Amino acid sequence: MPALDDAVEDALSDLDDGVLAVRACEDDDEAFAVLVRRHSGHLLALAQHLLGNRADAEDAVQEAFLSAWRQLPEFRRGASFGTWMYRIVTNRCLNVLRRPRPVPLHTVADPPAADAGSSPPRIAETDAATAALVEALMELRPELRACWVLRELHGLHYEEIAHVLGASEQTVRGRLSRARRALMEAMRPWR
Repeated sequence: MPALDDAVEDALSDLDDGVLAVRACEDDDEAFAVLVRRHSGHLLALAQHLLGNRADAEDAVQEAFLSAWRQLPEFRRGASFGTWMYRIVTNRCLNVLRRPRPVPLHTVADPPAADAGSSPPRIAETDAATAALVEALMELRPELRACWVLRELHGLHYEEIAHVLGASEQTVRGRLSRARRALMEAMRPWR
């Protein structure tokens, strides 16, 4: 995306997503650039949590924005642009996950930094537990992982998750329940 003039970016940044989407649909590149800047951080975090790999996550988000640009005329004006983008990114990630290839675990977000009073054994235990959780999460079926990440890490409501995944709320609740049970079982040794 080209750099925006500061005055143009300031004026556009005050607009809500719906207005920006309409302007972008009318070939306003600057409006779409503001949408990209506004949503790319959350979408990249989502993709990285789903894929476990920053490079694949960046590719998925970039492809999602390209797809969104092409599909803007189909965007429902009353819908949330952010939720629409969550759906596009999630679908891209699920497609990547369905391809038969291993997902590296070492690139998932680092655990929070320990406070100064933490002992080295406690830090090592926390790191090992975090690694076990990441491994357990990556072993979940992609649709279970997507539900868990959207709910627990991105705070989406069941209705939003259902919309993002194109599933019913009941299906989302069932997948979340199965994901939580599997993760609790995998983390049992760490309790």
